[in-house]
Amino acid sequence: MSKPCAWIERLSLPRELAGLAQRALSRAAARWPEIEDISFANQLRVLQALQQVRLGEEDFQDSSGYGYNDRGREKLEQAFAAAFQAEAALVRTQMVSGTHALATALFALLRPGDTLLFLTGKPYDTMQAVTGDRGKEEGTLKEWGIRTQFLPLTEEGLPDFGALGAGLKPKLAYIQRSAGYSLERSSLTIAQLEQIIRQVKSIFPKVWVLVDNCYGEFTETEEPAAAGADLTVGSLIKNPGGGLAPGGGYAAGHAELIRKVAARLTAPGLYGDLGATTGKRLLFQGLFMAPVLVENALKNAVFAAALFNEMGYETRPPVDERRGDIVQAIILQEKKKVIRFCQAIQAASPVEPHLTLEPAALPGYLDPVIMAAGTFYQGASGELSADAPMREPYAVFLQGGLTLPHAIWGTSRAAQAVWECG
Repeated sequence: MSKPCAWIERLSLPRELAGLAQRALSRAAARWPEIEDISFANQLRVLQALQQVRLGEEDFQDSSGYGYNDRGREKLEQAFAAAFQAEAALVRTQMVSGTHALATALFALLRPGDTLLFLTGKPYDTMQAVTGDRGKEEGTLKEWGIRTQFLPLTEEGLPDFGALGAGLKPKLAYIQRSAGYSLERSSLTIAQLEQIIRQVKSIFPKVWVLVDNCYGEFTETEEPAAAGADLTVGSLIKNPGGGLAPGGGYAAGHAELIRKVAARLTAPGLYGDLGATTGKRLLFQGLFMAPVLVENALKNAVFAAALFNEMGYETRPPVDERRGDIVQAIILQEKKKVIRFCQAIQAASPVEPHLTLEPAALPGYLDPVIMAAGTFYQGASGELSADAPMREPYAVFLQGGLTLPHAIWGTSRAAQAVWECG
């Protein structure tokens, strides 16, 4: 790596801010070897997963219609299962988002009268719409007679099992690995996931545990299945798509649960045998590239934490904390600073940098949201992006990065925009 000061010189920042950025980059670079070791281990596991399925040029061909006998699709799912340390996987472009993949899994595993226990408090805004715990959405879990319980968190941001109500018998326990828009806790590491899963299964031996792994893939050398999760679910336009997957979602876990999810996605009797799949070359190559994308995103997240800490802002997680996802929260305290931050990320993007962003209502979100995503694929938060709900304490959430130079550039431009706000 070239000297950090040489990188900062190319950014043409105001003199005082450049000094802060130089110190921040030096602090961040001290953490990078650990991130590189994680990336190396994950790259080897993904490589071996692709080699095991004997991937060939013929496996990249598109299928059409029903998608019967699509060997490439079958090999893709086998490779995902191996990469995610699971028995089986369902990887489909027909899943339109991470929320869709999660909703599909919940409706597949739960029946009227069942109880869904959220171990990490209330989930991300869009998932609250799925459960029916806010708004008047159609087709929610609540509408189907499925009850939801939210376990409060301890002061350490972990599930407070002492608050479990008497007589509770959950069918499914849900863990959101990323903190999402919550500032009450940090993202969960694999060690913490293992502890939580062991504890909930000791109380409810028959419960299934689902981990919402969005933003968490490949941030450590093991995935949730290795920590005891029965099902892991996520989005392909975040970490595991490697910046190349044009869309889709995945589920990985026990074969019996994957069959249930497949039956819900298609139909009973059809399961995962149908589903025309195009762009398989991008899906395979994206999986191959994913560990490096996550490496770049983590390196930039540490830099962002250091830079805004140098500027006097609270950052979560802080520079030295072990990370369970790629998201960096920066508490800016002022609405105008959040807006300027996101506008600067957009202006530093390779796609649509000419747009001027403003907060707006978006489907599934409780508050107006501003989203900076000048990305090659719409909404791909595995690429450098930033978003924020317009609510106190006015925190912005930064994530992603196809390349480290662009991520450092964009983050520094956002810092300059906030700096100039005063």
